[in-house]
This record gives sequence, C-alpha cells and structure tokens, in this order.
Amino acid sequence: MNGPTREELHLRRIELRGFRRSDGLYEVEANLTDRKAIDFQPPSRDRPIRAGDLIHDHVVRVAFGADMVIVEVEAYMRVWPYPECPHGADILQAMVGVRIGRGWNSEIRKRLPSGDTCTHLKDMLVSLASAAVQTMYSVSTLNRHDVNADGRPSKIDSCYAYGASSELVLKYWPNHHRPKPG
Repeated sequence: MNGPTREELHLRRIELRGFRRSDGLYEVEANLTDRKAIDFQPPSRDRPIRAGDLIHDHVVRVAFGADMVIVEVEAYMRVWPYPECPHGADILQAMVGVRIGRGWNSEIRKRLPSGDTCTHLKDMLVSLASAAVQTMYSVSTLNRHDVNADGRPSKIDSCYAYGASSELVLKYWPNHHRPKPG
C-alpha cells in the first residue's frame, strides 16, 4: 500500500458472541476493549494509563427468547478510566422487554439517554442486535419464507444483498422485485 505513513494512536476491539442456553433462551455477549498507543492521562486520575494498557474493558450480555424479546440484561466493567463509569451500566435494565428488530436503535436512544448511561455500553447494544439476528438465523426458521404483516418477505430491504432491486429478490420473489431506477 502506497501513501502516507500512519502512527496508531488507538485500538478498539468489539467481540460479539451468540449462544443457545440450556434454559431455552438465547444470549449475545458483547465485549469492548480500548487501548492507546501512547500514555493517557484521565483528568480524574493521579497517574497516567500506560501505552498498551486497557482503558476500557466492558461487557454486555442480553438474553432473549425465540421472539427476540429481551428478558435479561447484564452489563459490567472490568476496566474503566473514571470513578463514575461503573454506574453507567445500571440503566441498561430499561432494555428488558424490548424486541430486537426494526426500531431497535430508536428504542436505545429513547430508553438510554446519553448522560444517563455509558456511551460504550450503548454502542455495543447497537452492534449486538445484528449478532442476535445472526445467532437466531443459525437455529431458526428465519429464512426467505418469513413474511411481515403485509405478506412481504421480511428479508427484502434488510441489507444491501436483499435490496428490493437485487438479484436475490428477483430470484426468490420476482413479484416484489423493484428494478433499479435509470
């Protein structure tokens, strides 16, 4: 790769894992870690966090049934930069009873105001939804035969590959295919 040289300053990793539990529920666990390539001095600490050491190590676990409705939320922090941080996990219980699916991100914004929760935990919830869908896809009948209340296949417009003007939609649901404009 030609071009300018780069100096890494920050590394964030987010890992998402989906599980089937022995109690019949499903679970997705998200883990976020942050490290800096340089020493970092949080204003509320008397010593810097050394380059390469963890600044954040946060976990969110969400359990849900086959209907994708959340029945349990667990969130905790193993590493955090400010003394107040761990209290930002408490409000995530507001997501119990919410269905993972259409409107998920707006429910997160509505139920978890930015000043009341940890931004990193909130961000993990956004990614967690697609991992939950992939988890259920592994075990359920979620396939090209699922339809919404209007009889339209649920997969249409769920992503780029299933866009209404895609070859997949033309192949599986020609009567729902929408030719590309122009």
